[in-house]
Amino acid sequence: MARPSVDVVVPFRGTQAELAELCLCLAAIRLAEGDSVVVVDNTPGSSGDGATQCSGIEVVHAAEVSSPGYARNRGAERGGAEWVVFIDADTVPATDLLDRYFDPRPGDRTALMAGGVSDEEVPLRGPPAARYAHIRGLMGQENTFRFEQWSFPQTANAACRRNAFEAVGGFREEIRAAEDADLTFRLKAAGWEIERREAARVVHGSRQTVRGLVAQKLTHGAGGAWLARQYPGAFPARRRPGLLWWGLRTAAGGLVTAARRRDRDRALWALFEPLEQLSYEFGRSLRNEPR
Repeated sequence: MARPSVDVVVPFRGTQAELAELCLCLAAIRLAEGDSVVVVDNTPGSSGDGATQCSGIEVVHAAEVSSPGYARNRGAERGGAEWVVFIDADTVPATDLLDRYFDPRPGDRTALMAGGVSDEEVPLRGPPAARYAHIRGLMGQENTFRFEQWSFPQTANAACRRNAFEAVGGFREEIRAAEDADLTFRLKAAGWEIERREAARVVHGSRQTVRGLVAQKLTHGAGGAWLARQYPGAFPARRRPGLLWWGLRTAAGGLVTAARRRDRDRALWALFEPLEQLSYEFGRSLRNEPR
């Protein structure tokens, strides 16, 4: 049996050279009749009249609101397929990504499917932040499926049934993070279900610098705090003094063990795990609205 039609939507912010590289990557996705791929250029200051083409991929300029939710909504509006697959611009999708999403076919009440996300391979002596992301599995779906009733698929790679997506109003456009969790909770409240599709996999690019990793976690923290206000009981804050003390003890103990074993990965984990957790928690103090 043929799978349903799919529109692939990719929000993008970056340079024209990066856009050209993205389109070349997306052109490798195997499409069937009724499928489409659209990149939504949400780069501040970008402008364009309607849609353009880049390596055969449609590019729509939509930077009026600088948020991934706004970009994804504009991209979804361009198509009419039964399902919409959202992936991040810094991912490399499998050629047969769309076919894998529908093997097996989802249940009738399934509105969201979480595709697999792997952090890019980084060699043993690679950049410290990127190496940590690789050994930690920083972008894997398991990171957001461990919250029981508050679990959700990350839209780094997720598929959504169009009629369910439209019924709940799509993504919130007025927030810059946690729009995927918010969409999930509204779909659940409407009686829809979630499935996992780890075989439908993308490889996610890692932050190459400490600054980039910290900025990522600060943004996630701002989204977590917004969710806690919007959905009481979700993602409660941790006490900062206790977290800071835990971070110091974890880093010190881990570095001693790493030095004894001459284990670089253990040293990176000892340093970056506390940095990751502290950045997230301090990010809760930041605003979650687009600049």
